Amino acid sequence: MSEKKHVRPSWDEYFLNLADAVSKRATCDRGRAGTVIVKDKRILVTGYVGSPEGMPHCDDAGHDLKKSTDEKGKESWHCVRTVHSEQNAICQAARMGVSIFGATVYTRMTPCRVCAMLLINCGVKRVYCERKYHTGAESEEMFAKAGVEISYKFNEVQEYQKQ
Repeated sequence: MSEKKHVRPSWDEYFLNLADAVSKRATCDRGRAGTVIVKDKRILVTGYVGSPEGMPHCDDAGHDLKKSTDEKGKESWHCVRTVHSEQNAICQAARMGVSIFGATVYTRMTPCRVCAMLLINCGVKRVYCERKYHTGAESEEMFAKAGVEISYKFNEVQEYQKQ
């Protein structure tokens, strides 16, 4: 009787799976996201999407949606009640005195424009995402200009459960 040999996940799969586990703590059901920041195959910090400390969460108080219109006239709605998972991971690093310079970020989708700028200024060298963000092209361009590698597990756009 032959036993199935266990196949270990790649490092990218492993850390992306951990980011998915971190996302289970998220408090906004529109885009439950988690981020894991790693250096030399060691976890430095994690973060998930949620409201600032002491403030109501979407899961409890509902969403605070704002309409955004891009340069092509396409409208989309964004919840502004929460802090993004990447931002919370950066805050965690700052609170703990942990440098993320030269690190790799694992997250659900392309970081937004603001998160991309923060990650660039923190000296992150690589971003690995599960999927693309529907307005992530500008972030991809900024990463390319800054020399930050970005890659995806799936070459498709992340769908939101609630628009």
